[in-house]
Amino acid sequence: MAKENAAFSPVPETPLSESKPPLSSQPLKSAALRRLGEEPEKAEKKKGRQRYVEKDGKCNVQHGNVIETYRYLTDIFTTLVDLKWRFSLLVFILAYAVTWLFFGLIWWFIAYCRGDLDHLGEEEWTPCVKNLNGFVSAFLFSIETETTIGYGYRVITDQCPEGIVLLLLQAILGSMVNAFMVGCMFVKISQPNKRAETLVFSSHAVISLRDDRLCLMFRVGDLRNSHIVEASIRTKLIKSKQTQEGEFLPLNQTDINVGFETGDDRLFLVSPLIISHEINEQSPFWEVSKEQLKKDEFEIVVILEGMVEATGMTCQARSSYLVNEVLWGHRFMSVLSLEDGFYEVDYNSFHQTFEVPTPSCSARELAEAAARMDAHLYWSISSRLDEKVEEATEKAEEGNKERNGNLASLESESKV
Repeated sequence: MAKENAAFSPVPETPLSESKPPLSSQPLKSAALRRLGEEPEKAEKKKGRQRYVEKDGKCNVQHGNVIETYRYLTDIFTTLVDLKWRFSLLVFILAYAVTWLFFGLIWWFIAYCRGDLDHLGEEEWTPCVKNLNGFVSAFLFSIETETTIGYGYRVITDQCPEGIVLLLLQAILGSMVNAFMVGCMFVKISQPNKRAETLVFSSHAVISLRDDRLCLMFRVGDLRNSHIVEASIRTKLIKSKQTQEGEFLPLNQTDINVGFETGDDRLFLVSPLIISHEINEQSPFWEVSKEQLKKDEFEIVVILEGMVEATGMTCQARSSYLVNEVLWGHRFMSVLSLEDGFYEVDYNSFHQTFEVPTPSCSARELAEAAARMDAHLYWSISSRLDEKVEEATEKAEEGNKERNGNLASLESESKV
């Protein structure tokens, strides 16, 4: 249990042999480093959590204490395809070598039982297989039969019914072995895993304003000229969670919306694209500020899927971002430029970012401040309109009074 709990703890265990500085000296040291503006990267790495998905896409999960191992044998084809190359080549060689040796032993046994080995060189004797004089020649005849080489020196005769049956069995079984092993090697060679090596993700994710809204952004690109067809992207937030009932959920997965409703998650990946997640009320980062981001512990897993244009096979590329790989108040450098008749992508600037003015408050606080500003603007405009209406009313009343006074003076003069 101690080992399992250590996997989810934000601070890795340190050996007893390492001497830790006094607790009182640690805040002073970090405060001094912050004043100098150079917090060491090693300290940040020590505070970082264990990755769930590595930067190259490998999942950092190992299965232990698997009791029902027979399930791997029920799907032997996938098991062989999933093996490492050195084991796959070993199985490939053993599959052919064992069948050749097995049938070579049977051919030698038939010749031994029939007495062909005792009548070598006798023209009156009709052996089961001509020119078979020992186990080595039987082994060579087995290879010739299964691989359909047929040199013509060792030939089966029609006076050996058991040999004819064995020949049929070896031909059928050899075809099955060929189909199975060649199929495994073909699938293993044509796997699109290596295609994911040319799908690149930015080394950092950034948080900055886009259209007056805080957004979490990262960049993806394809280094090949052959494109990924029907490319789509998904993101997951990996973070431990405790429910209201007290249940602890390690490595809880939460969806991060990158445009599922609007279709922005479906990509036309011809040039590098910046994937944006708007931090709104449904976002898990709704109440995360710049200071809280430094204290938080989570991992953002990015999954890019699509079909390889050349083969039509589905390809998946993965990457992840830890807390110290999310830069607040940064924006990506532009990599696309217009040349004479074409667009050029500069991959030297693919991972580069630059600082931009960004509020350090959370998206919720930013939205509340904007709402208060809109309300203040609304009431100020309303009050100004009311003042103008009152001024117009007063002027109208004064005009009416003047007109009434003039009419009264004219009536008095007419009476006189």
